[in-house]
Amino acid sequence: MKKQEETRQTELAAKAAEFKAMQTQSETERQRVIYEEQKKLAQQQAQIKSQMARYEDELARKRMQAENEHQRARNQELVKMQEESAIRQEQARRATEEQIQAQRRQTEKEKAEIERETIKVRAIAEAEGRAHEAKLAEEVNRRMLVERASAEREKWVAAINTTFDHIGGGLRAILTDQNKLVVAVGGATALAAGIYTTREGARVIWSYVDRILGQPSLIRESSRGNYPWSGLFSRAMSTFSRNADKGAASKNGNGFGDVILHPSLQKRIQQLASATANTKSHQAPFRNMLFYGPPGTGKTMAARELARKSGLDYALMTGGDVAPLGPQAVTKIHQLFDWAKKSKKGLLLCIDEADAFLCERNKTYMSEAQRSALNALLFRTGDQSKDIVLALATNRPGDLDSAVADRIDEVLEFPLPSEDERFKLLKLYLDKYIAQAGARESGLFLHLFRKQQQKIEIKGLTDDILREAAARTDGFSGREIAKLMASIQAAVYGSENCVLDPNLFREVVDYKVAEHQQRRKLASADGGSV
Repeated sequence: MKKQEETRQTELAAKAAEFKAMQTQSETERQRVIYEEQKKLAQQQAQIKSQMARYEDELARKRMQAENEHQRARNQELVKMQEESAIRQEQARRATEEQIQAQRRQTEKEKAEIERETIKVRAIAEAEGRAHEAKLAEEVNRRMLVERASAEREKWVAAINTTFDHIGGGLRAILTDQNKLVVAVGGATALAAGIYTTREGARVIWSYVDRILGQPSLIRESSRGNYPWSGLFSRAMSTFSRNADKGAASKNGNGFGDVILHPSLQKRIQQLASATANTKSHQAPFRNMLFYGPPGTGKTMAARELARKSGLDYALMTGGDVAPLGPQAVTKIHQLFDWAKKSKKGLLLCIDEADAFLCERNKTYMSEAQRSALNALLFRTGDQSKDIVLALATNRPGDLDSAVADRIDEVLEFPLPSEDERFKLLKLYLDKYIAQAGARESGLFLHLFRKQQQKIEIKGLTDDILREAAARTDGFSGREIAKLMASIQAAVYGSENCVLDPNLFREVVDYKVAEHQQRRKLASADGGSV
């Protein structure tokens, strides 16, 4: 029983201990729950406090933004008020200044009126005074002129009377004295015979000197003088011009003066000029040349410039001058070559229109005199010369005799100018015929005996207009472009105010282009009919 009691007490004690443990665990759980609740409450309070802080910060920013907007609006209103005030002040100042200017203009106008009236009154007074003085001086001059004329008339009347008295006395003495009459008649006869003999003798001597020393009659143009002593000045001037042209060539890049050629052709001619100059300095034989191409393309001008660049003398003859000479043509050809060989520097002989007498010898219409002249030229050019460069210029190279063609070393074709070359030619002849027209010529007395050419005014003529004209003048030669500019010059001189404007320039260009086309149609029609 006791043991059961102890067992029951032990169980009760165990249950009490278990209950106490459960109570302790429950208390611990309750404390944990309270802690969790407090922790959540603290987090919620912190979150609420953070939201309140953000809300207060947002309210502060909105309040500051509103204050800034209000301040900006006040500033804009203030600036607007200041601008309106400045505008009102500027308007007031401008109105005041305009009023002052109007008063000043009125004052100046009144002052000018007063000065004009004063000048008018003074001019009237001076004019009246000068008129009165002129009237008095005119009366004095009239009296002096009448007195001087009377004195001169009396002096001349006395001189004439004295002269006729002496002549009459001399005639009476001669007529009354037979010896004096014979002497007077003999003296007059001897004087007339002496004058006639001197004149005819001088003609004979001069013709002999001209035949021996003078320039051949076939030469149309030459850089040499007609006589050996007359070429000194021309040679000095040619040397000076050559040096000047070298300076101009180095300045503008064009060493051929008025000759505008295709760049490749111009380069070839410059090479020939240098080679010819070096050939002369090394005493080597010269090379003959043939220039062919349409008329007016600068063949003769290029030959002249080639001679000038190479330092040779230059002579030009025309093939058409040989046929009229008849049997004398052979003699004239030999005289020409003998004269050319006398040049110390060497001579470039240019034969223009060479096909006129150097054509094929088998042609039936060629006379015997022309064949003889051709044979004479072939004889003189059979060997290469160290004194003469033969340059033939022709429009029909196929008509030349085969023997003539065999003597040619260099053949150059001169085509019609391209658009760029036509533009350069237009600028060149515009300066020559228009811009420099009316410039005073050099010479001491030329301006005293020759009427001065009127100066031409150029208005609105640009390079674009010249390029337009260059494009429209397709098929024009250099000579035709020069004639075009001469026609423009004539049209300008035919106008009232002597002014060249784009309208007049285009009008003349249109006319000349139509004329060129009509000429080509006529030439083609003639060629077709033949």
